[in-house]
Amino acid sequence: QRVGDAWCIYPMYDFAHGQSDAIENITHSLCSLEFENHRPLYDWFLENIDGISRPRQIEFARLNPTYTVTSKRKLISLVEDGHVSGWDDPRMPTVRGLRKRGYTPEALRAFCDGVGVTKFNASHDLTLLENALRDDLNERALRRMVVLKPLKLEITNLAEGESIECPAVNNPQDPESTTRPLRFTREVWIERDDFRIEAPKKFFRLRPGGKVRLRFGFVVACDEVVTGPDGEVELLRCTYDPRTGGGVTPEGEKKVKGVIHWVSAEDALDAEVRLYDHLFRDPKPGADGRTLEEDLNPESLVVVPDAKVEPILATSAAGERFQFERQGYFVRTDDEGLVFNRAVTLRDSWAKIEKKGG
Repeated sequence: QRVGDAWCIYPMYDFAHGQSDAIENITHSLCSLEFENHRPLYDWFLENIDGISRPRQIEFARLNPTYTVTSKRKLISLVEDGHVSGWDDPRMPTVRGLRKRGYTPEALRAFCDGVGVTKFNASHDLTLLENALRDDLNERALRRMVVLKPLKLEITNLAEGESIECPAVNNPQDPESTTRPLRFTREVWIERDDFRIEAPKKFFRLRPGGKVRLRFGFVVACDEVVTGPDGEVELLRCTYDPRTGGGVTPEGEKKVKGVIHWVSAEDALDAEVRLYDHLFRDPKPGADGRTLEEDLNPESLVVVPDAKVEPILATSAAGERFQFERQGYFVRTDDEGLVFNRAVTLRDSWAKIEKKGG
């Protein structure tokens, strides 16, 4: 009343909050805990204004996942300073970011149900959200085999041009799941990390003179290691045991412990795979006087430009989710070409063994 129409002045939040809720027919106004001290004013204004409804304000603790920030002020600084590609970056805790990462509505609801509503301010372990997605996609995601760091195997006792069809289950969790054909050919790709020249005792993958089972295929034995001028392993010459197809172990012989994934080198397609991880390397970013920039994880995005994938993935649709066997859960993006974003990893027991020095 003192300035007329010289300035646009708005009433204080405590005065407007309850009336705004009443006008919009809000019955229960759900707020975070910092509004608890404001509730007496919220109620007082409503009690002292005639002809207005009485919404009820209820406060609860914010959802504070570890390894991330949810403050809009902090998030916008990440966008404006170029630490992420935008509000829909798969590392961002936004709906658009989570969708692009491959999260499902069911996983988000399960996470919120598990955390519940509390009056205590605390951090919530991001593992709970990741486990919710694993549980959801484990039941319905189709399985596919993808090799991220290719190493070639030459099957010397399989003739050039010869192939053997191996049926692969699309989802072992589904009793009615169908199968897809995989071609076992003379040359196949395996993960470079699945071979060690000098392997520890508990390394049940491939080593010189050792054996491993190719998933849905046969047991192969490593007979020769071919290295380049720099000592890098370039090729493994192997033989396969034709008696071991379909998971069979010949009578009287010891079962091979290791099972690894593979892709036919003749059939494989190239794809870009983006390996997303936590945006921050500390559970509480920016705590103890650190800046957000100091806590950024330099490996929150690793791009694999030439992964080898099953040819069936060429027919997948944008937004379709898969489990890449022994790798994690991935979603196909709407980018041009074959591009997949990692939503969440699988549990890696060998990584734990190595961390312990086993």
